[in-house]
Amino acid sequence: MGAENLAGRAARARELAERLRSVGIRAVALTMVDNAGVTRVKTVPIARFEAAASFGIGLSPVFDVFLVNDHITASAEIGGPVGDLRLMPDLGALRRLEAQPGWAWAPTDQYTQEGEVFACCQRSFTKSMAERAAAIGLTLKMGFEVEWFQARRAGEEVSPVHRGPAYSAIVLADVSDFARDLVVALEAEGVEVLQFHPEYATGQLEVSIAPRDPVSAADENVLLRQTIRGVAGRYGMSASFAPVAIAGEVGNGGHVHFSMWERDRNLFAGGDGPYGMSDSGQAFVAGILSELPALVAIGSPSVASYLRLVPSHWSGPWACWGRENREAAVRFVTGMVGSRETAANIEVKCFDSSANPYLVAGALIAAGLAGIEQDLQLPREVTQDPALYSPEGLGRLAIRRLPQSVEEAVSHLEESKVLREAMGDVLSNAFIAVRRAEAEAFAGLDDEALVEAHRWKY
Repeated sequence: MGAENLAGRAARARELAERLRSVGIRAVALTMVDNAGVTRVKTVPIARFEAAASFGIGLSPVFDVFLVNDHITASAEIGGPVGDLRLMPDLGALRRLEAQPGWAWAPTDQYTQEGEVFACCQRSFTKSMAERAAAIGLTLKMGFEVEWFQARRAGEEVSPVHRGPAYSAIVLADVSDFARDLVVALEAEGVEVLQFHPEYATGQLEVSIAPRDPVSAADENVLLRQTIRGVAGRYGMSASFAPVAIAGEVGNGGHVHFSMWERDRNLFAGGDGPYGMSDSGQAFVAGILSELPALVAIGSPSVASYLRLVPSHWSGPWACWGRENREAAVRFVTGMVGSRETAANIEVKCFDSSANPYLVAGALIAAGLAGIEQDLQLPREVTQDPALYSPEGLGRLAIRRLPQSVEEAVSHLEESKVLREAMGDVLSNAFIAVRRAEAEAFAGLDDEALVEAHRWKY
């Protein structure tokens, strides 16, 4: 990052600060998402925003080996009290926080003090994978579908915002003021809401947002969750994006939808493959299926994730694909006749919101591109709940159960040349160190204690 670029950033930041001050903004929240999936924040008053944009704000590298319980581990490259990074805000992504009056927000990239991208920067990883796709003429559009648990808290007392009926107008009537304010806030922030509805589980709600480029999609995932927290707080409630909020109940997913484009052509429609998939579209999906056991370590990374990722809960615990099959990890969505050229997309269902959305976006692209490079073939479609097959039937169709613990998933990630190469040693080693340390930290807890330990961490 040269002096000329820094001067340009300073001028742009000065202009933005003046504009923000004129509409009542007094401080800016600058966020990064760590390898534990926790959104960490540093803030500056508006008077300091120009300096923060020019030279960043300090962050110890050790943040990249924080655990979800705020304990700290170490990797071969990161750990201990020595060193400093600079969090550089993305000025183009700056937004007002509509649910937090007087505040604005911007995501950040991690740089060294020498002005180089830090090798553990998760957001920069997404950028590099999107650039790798662009180099072969492909663009990805991604959107997140976020489920969460909402409740009033009074000490240890937790009162869910609803107890059903699932998806019902009765629940909507109870939360309609909150839902209206949430939609208004998101639209004012430039986040396009596709759907809001009460979900299946106790206290569970869901929002789906429109697809964007991969980096912007991950940014909007962070902004969406912060806005939900802000609006919930106005109503005296708290929001939890933990994989499971109540032990024994269906958990919260963090599903990812994506489509792949070559210029203005959707490569999941109009082709000669199943349901109109193109050859490269099939290979991309095959690459994701091939890497799914390792991808689960990134997309369902918490110890509590494996209380959610179980059969017959519509969590996608099986490494297979199918059109509109909600128990398959990879669901193919064609859309309705007449809309398929733009609507056809892939949903990855086996992920949750304990994941870092930047790592999720980048890892999916890396796996899909490997599928294209290796000319992988899409396996046979699965047209029913895999749990209904006998073990012999699962074997014939090559349907695998996804990992059932953090340790199992991380072992697959450690063996994945595709994902380890894409992430690089510094990022992959730090991420694996965090996952191993969390597995050790929460070992031996029963389900109730495990849920309690994670409920308000994400």
